[in-house]
Amino acid sequence: MELTPDAIVFAAWGPVHLNATIVFTWAIDLLAVGLAWRVTSRLTTGVHVSRWQTLLELIVEAIRNQLAEIAPERPERFLPFVGTLFLFIAVSNALVIVPYYRPPTGSLSTTVALAICVFVAVPAFGIAEHGLLGYLRRYATPSWVMIPFNIIGEVTRTIALAIRLFGNIMSGSLIVAMIVALAPLFFPIVMNALGLLTGLIQAYIFAVLAAVYIASGVRTQDETAEQPDPGATT
Repeated sequence: MELTPDAIVFAAWGPVHLNATIVFTWAIDLLAVGLAWRVTSRLTTGVHVSRWQTLLELIVEAIRNQLAEIAPERPERFLPFVGTLFLFIAVSNALVIVPYYRPPTGSLSTTVALAICVFVAVPAFGIAEHGLLGYLRRYATPSWVMIPFNIIGEVTRTIALAIRLFGNIMSGSLIVAMIVALAPLFFPIVMNALGLLTGLIQAYIFAVLAAVYIASGVRTQDETAEQPDPGATT
């Protein structure tokens, strides 16, 4: 059993390999787009609402409520980005119960790409909220001496975000492989159920951490802006 979908190669053209990570990522994207189009094309505000619309509204409302606890002011501004991260990771991990499927989040390249998206989103939201100079000023808070440490902190937490998700998914695959080898009849069912629960928890943790990082970048600017100017006279 391959522990990472990168090891499963379906086709190769010289140095270019079409592996399971790419194939299953495309499959998840197509599935998500298809379901979203299916549900949103039949939205209604009437009395009779489809089960799919009800499920979608519950998911969106749950994500929004969680974001409201992290960033009470205008949590809807983070909803599309954080919601997309959560749904992609959750669907990717939930499909582990499908035979011959390997979650793309079990590949380091996927988790690094997701972490880079968060890394870019943090300054993007901060700049959109407070401007370029206002965002860059946070790296010199409380003193310009902190500039290199703040930059290192941004990079290291991005790396930690990627390694955490990759390590949890890969370790889950390793445990399943070991137990299947020892007891191939009964334990796979239990471990698949446990893997499904763990995958959803990891999606939740990743999305919450992403929201915390983004909200922290924006909130820092608010706190800095509220501080009085030391050079101002009363």
